[in-house]
Amino acid sequence: MPIKVPIGLPAIDILSNEGIFFMDEHRATAQDIRPLRIVILNLMPKKIETETQILRLLGNSPIQVEVELMQVASHTSKNTSSEHLLKFYKTWNELKGQKFDGMIITGAPVEHLEFHEVDYWPELCNIMDWARTNVFSTFYICWGAQAALYHHYSIKKYPLDEKMFGVFEHKTLNPAHTLLHGFDEVYYAPHSRHTETRAEDIKNDERLELLGVSDEAGVYIAASRDHSQFFVTGHSEYDCDTLAGEYFRDLERGLPIKIPANYFPEDNAANPPLVRWRAHSNLLFFNWLNYFVYQRTPFDFVK
Repeated sequence: MPIKVPIGLPAIDILSNEGIFFMDEHRATAQDIRPLRIVILNLMPKKIETETQILRLLGNSPIQVEVELMQVASHTSKNTSSEHLLKFYKTWNELKGQKFDGMIITGAPVEHLEFHEVDYWPELCNIMDWARTNVFSTFYICWGAQAALYHHYSIKKYPLDEKMFGVFEHKTLNPAHTLLHGFDEVYYAPHSRHTETRAEDIKNDERLELLGVSDEAGVYIAASRDHSQFFVTGHSEYDCDTLAGEYFRDLERGLPIKIPANYFPEDNAANPPLVRWRAHSNLLFFNWLNYFVYQRTPFDFVK
């Protein structure tokens, strides 16, 4: 099945060339199917890049999905044109009267700040609280995962001595969990963060379950036991060259940055990156979308 997106969204041309099946709003209305309604709160600065990455994953499934893009109203994006935001994004105030089958909340480059120092923190807290009653299942990514764990469960984030940066090996802790169906015993995922969530904090909360960890990168996947919330501290949605872009950007700025681990063959930045996380990434998003949204949401939930 295709993914339904607004007419003119830049991601359409990119993903159509990759063979991802999209359908515009006019064609979608002719089908007698209730698509899943997914809202994406995009907190990343390069919104077009992030929305393309996530739409690629949502579109690579047999499930028809209708997407709404959300932005916070209390922060002005400096890296995405106001024309794009006005055309394709809505604020929480515009969407809060609706219900959604699923929600994705992305990361944000604000790890150096305490949560309450982030200018849109009060609004984000309102959105996360709203999601508990208006969204059937929510998928939090990187800083978004840390923010939700702190807001809902008082689990802190801790600064790292140096940036966790690269592609790391992970293992499953509960292979029987439906989110992990089809996972290999060892799989890979990118990380790019300056803070961490600690495993013992998650294990000490009986409402949560730790599902995936890395000996090097630490906590990767956690979930609420009622399956309404999933927390992924890495960036499985990243493109092949996303870490490379971050690395060269920081080099140009003169910032202290190590070459991303396990990414460039022979640790030589002149070599094309080795992609080892694409299959896992598609399976992670498909399992969430299929098992915890499509198969569990009541048909009339969004009415």
